[in-house]
Amino acid sequence: MPLRRLTPYLFVAPTLAFIVLFTLYPATQTLVTSLYQPARRASGEPTFIGLQNFVNLFNPSHFIGADFVIIFGNTLIFALVTVILSVPLALVFALLLNRKIQALGLWRFAIFYPALLPMLGAASLWAFIFADSIGVAASILGFFGLANPNWLGDPNLALFSVTLVNVWKQSGYLMIFYLAGLQAIPRDIYEAAAIEGANGWQQLRFLTLPLLRRTTLFVLVVTFLFAFQTVEHLPALGSGGPGVRSNLILYYIYQKIPERLNWGYVNAMTTVLISIVLTFTLLNMAFFERKGVEDERG
Repeated sequence: MPLRRLTPYLFVAPTLAFIVLFTLYPATQTLVTSLYQPARRASGEPTFIGLQNFVNLFNPSHFIGADFVIIFGNTLIFALVTVILSVPLALVFALLLNRKIQALGLWRFAIFYPALLPMLGAASLWAFIFADSIGVAASILGFFGLANPNWLGDPNLALFSVTLVNVWKQSGYLMIFYLAGLQAIPRDIYEAAAIEGANGWQQLRFLTLPLLRRTTLFVLVVTFLFAFQTVEHLPALGSGGPGVRSNLILYYIYQKIPERLNWGYVNAMTTVLISIVLTFTLLNMAFFERKGVEDERG
């Protein structure tokens, strides 16, 4: 009898061990080391400084904070704009392609194809599109007599250009989840609504969107998490320049890792990044779960 009670725990023990070794332990070590300042010599002992690394990160007068404050804002803008543009665009694509039209498979493949490209390859393609004189954007704008902006060199456009590539890359991928959600909705619900006199907009607002709530939750969380993890396109799109105007936290961490004396700041930045992602995920789950319970009671 005791062995039977332990059986479920034995089954999950290997997975739990991997989580502890490769997730919880590194996360704990990152948090602990973020409270220390590395010694000037590799053989020296680090100095405990508490939260000073975090204070310096958000101090614009500090040599790290001067860049990190800008990069922190860039990352939030990048993530929020990616979510705001990608999720509705994916839903629109799914609604348009969830019907019988000619060459449906070709249209679906065309929209999904960017998701199949490696991010660095997609970024290289867009680097050619953004090129000053020979790029596709320059040719199109020149045809209409318009000047081609410096997409990657203008501090006011660089972050937008980097975000645009990410939106283009992810929208087709997110569309797949919405297509699956739409095809799981019984058609007789729409037939009954049509009989009651509901038009297309009313069916979308009062049937489709509420029934896709959990799909939307999943898509929102995935898109937000991906936005904080997606930095492979930066080397092909100016490496976060000009200056740090299009840089993102994860890529900045990658740039600072070789500098041993900045390891305390690297771990502090990693802790900030994990905290943002975890907070967003928990808030979204709590909000949508509460809405789901309210709908069931209503």
